[in-house]
Amino acid sequence: MLIGYARVSKGDEQSNKAQERSLSEAGCKLVFEERASGGRWDRPRLHHMLAQLHDGDTVVVWRLDRASRSLKDVLHLMDRITAAGAGFRLLTEAIDTTTPAGRMMMQMVGSFAKFERALSGRKSLAEHRQNMENFHADQP
Repeated sequence: MLIGYARVSKGDEQSNKAQERSLSEAGCKLVFEERASGGRWDRPRLHHMLAQLHDGDTVVVWRLDRASRSLKDVLHLMDRITAAGAGFRLLTEAIDTTTPAGRMMMQMVGSFAKFERALSGRKSLAEHRQNMENFHADQP
């Protein structure tokens, strides 16, 4: 079954109508709508959708930033969808994890996320060392 997820940011004057129309045209029989920030993981409708996934389902989202604005959360979302035996498809980007090319694209996204975390860790360590050097240099 194709299951849609549509999200607009809380407080925005935006509407889910364009997303809903695209998801319906893509064949989604069920669409979960949410009005919440994409940078938050605590989205009740998203979790309700994830809890209802079955083997062979495909989650369809209009654009990746509608699923999440956090790469970490996108990867966590993908893990949850995969664990349910479901696939993931984006309508505006050519990613569909029910195909070999789509799975490869999501693995590349995951690789970039790991690389980004590694660089961030190095940067944090370097900043910490610099702060310690500055602290000791300021001591009488």
